[in-house]
Amino acid sequence: RVQLLESGGGSVQAGGSLRLSCVADSSYCMAWFRQAPGKEREGVASINNGGGTNYAASVNGRFTISKDFAKNILYLQMNSLKPEDTAMYYCATDGAIDGHGDCYIGPGSTFEYDFWGQGTQVTVSS
Repeated sequence: RVQLLESGGGSVQAGGSLRLSCVADSSYCMAWFRQAPGKEREGVASINNGGGTNYAASVNGRFTISKDFAKNILYLQMNSLKPEDTAMYYCATDGAIDGHGDCYIGPGSTFEYDFWGQGTQVTVSS
C-alpha cells in the first residue's frame, strides 16, 4: 500500500491561496481532514472514484477537491483563506476497492478512513 504523503502547506495572508497535494492510492473514498490546536480533527472535503465530491459547510465555495486518477494524486485547492483555516491538514483514504454514494466527512467520519498521511501545516495570518 502506498504511504500517503501530503505537501503544499505553508503560511499565507488572509485572502490568499494554497494548493495541497497528496500521493495517495486508488481507494474508493479519499478525503482531506484538518485539525487545529485544541480541536478535534474535522472533515474538509472528500471525493469518490466516480468524481463525486462532498464539502464541509465552512469551506464550500472556497475549497476544491480533485484527483488525478491516472497518477493517484489528490489535491485540495484552497482560495480565500481565512485565519480560522489554520490547521494541520491530513490526507486520508478508506482503503476500499469499491463503494457507492458520497464519502462521509461529518461528525465521527475519521473512523471511516483507515489510512492517513503525516499532515502538512497551513497557517493563515490576518
